[in-house]
Amino acid sequence: MGAERLQKILAHAGVASRRKAEELIETGHVSVNGKVIRELGSKADIEQDLIQVDGRTIRETQDKVYYVLYKPAACVTTLSDPEDRPTIKTYLEHIPERVYPVGRLDYDVEGALIVTNDGALAFSIMHPRFGVRRTYLAKVHGMPAPGQLERLRAGVRLEDGRARALEAEGHSRTPKNTWVRVVVAEGRPHLVKRLMEAVGAPVQKLHRADYGGIGVAGHNRERRRRPASGDSRSRFPRGGMAMGPLRPVGGPAAAGSAGDGPSTGSNRDSTASQG
Repeated sequence: MGAERLQKILAHAGVASRRKAEELIETGHVSVNGKVIRELGSKADIEQDLIQVDGRTIRETQDKVYYVLYKPAACVTTLSDPEDRPTIKTYLEHIPERVYPVGRLDYDVEGALIVTNDGALAFSIMHPRFGVRRTYLAKVHGMPAPGQLERLRAGVRLEDGRARALEAEGHSRTPKNTWVRVVVAEGRPHLVKRLMEAVGAPVQKLHRADYGGIGVAGHNRERRRRPASGDSRSRFPRGGMAMGPLRPVGGPAAAGSAGDGPSTGSNRDSTASQG
């Protein structure tokens, strides 16, 4: 196989995403042949060298597994939290492989979260150059004007540069609020919230309906579901890498089960969709 960068080896072995692997190296969690390595760019050969993370030996790439988790609100997208808040680890404890989330959802955001041990795929999903689409449903007060939705599509200037929604349209309405469907293709922090704030429609609640075409519509979070046994495969439209079998992971009871959540059906309010 030859020498490769340590962070690449760790990602391919399913230890962590490439970005998280870099953090593990810099903070002294990784050793090669008994020597702690902290310098990014250091190389090793997984067939010749003894590579360890916190004393655990890293071996050849394990079988790749892929899960979709309906992350609830009031939950951190990490496996541990220094503030002792609830984390997604609770819903992954039955998975035998060491898996990690692809990207993050804010503490107060619920919806589709992909969990895997495939570092290469995780990189292709998260890297901006692949343009993987994320679909969100944002609950806002009242009904956004056509001009506000057009501004979302045209683009607005944020503190970290210009950004826009690939799609923005009304999804469903209640007497007082509207769920707006927003599609973006990058993972900047709090992007949808900041876009909506910039056009004068602050978000009251946010739900990620799908990530790269992998959605959670119909996913019952009231009970844990067994891994799917079928051989169906899902594919990210722009990343070009196959996933499968993709397995659902159950979370807690769905937020909004009393009627406060967005409808995930195909019917949309025609008035709110104008512009």
